[in-house]
Amino acid sequence: DRGHLAPAKAMSFSKQTMSESFYMSNMSPQKPSFNRGIWKRLEEKVRGWILISDSLYVVTGPVLNKPLGRIGENNVTVPNSYYKSIIRFNNNELFGIGFLLKNEKSNNDLASFSVSIDSIEKITSLNFFHELDSVIQNRIEQNSNYQYFSQK
Repeated sequence: DRGHLAPAKAMSFSKQTMSESFYMSNMSPQKPSFNRGIWKRLEEKVRGWILISDSLYVVTGPVLNKPLGRIGENNVTVPNSYYKSIIRFNNNELFGIGFLLKNEKSNNDLASFSVSIDSIEKITSLNFFHELDSVIQNRIEQNSNYQYFSQK
């Protein structure tokens, strides 16, 4: 599948953004059972958190080390995993969590894929929220507790 990194449904606030969500720059090769299964469930959960938050900041991407292979005439890399690093703003507080999912079918509960943002940064060599105050950044990037994040 041509899996969306930023879900089309999240871009439905205008015709232009919805149309642009289908650009190849927002696509990544995903196994159909992953894209239509656990990945879709995570996207739906994130949309649900929007309703109980002041705002969310979501960073999504592929993990490109140890790819599953390459496809097509352009030799596009098929990622082995995908991540979401999320900061939730609610009642003047910040909460963070990460998700790391293998590009494969899974019926596991979403909580089993929750990880710290720090752990995703180590795997990807990216520093997502470096402009935050270091004390706040350290606190929110260490959390991997799904229940804590989703109930605050």
